[in-house]
Amino acid sequence: MQTAHISALEAKHASLDQRIAAETQRPRPDTLIIADLKKQKLKLKEEITSSH
Repeated sequence: MQTAHISALEAKHASLDQRIAAETQRPRPDTLIIADLKKQKLKLKEEITSSH
């Protein structure tokens, strides 16, 4: 059960990585969106590491 939870968190983390990359590739990236996505990504990373 725990590994399924961690896998789901890691999938969300990877998805955020993709969204950040896509936003930074835009001609005029929205820095507020990027900052929010990075905060979400950090929270997930903290949750993943505390679950191990």
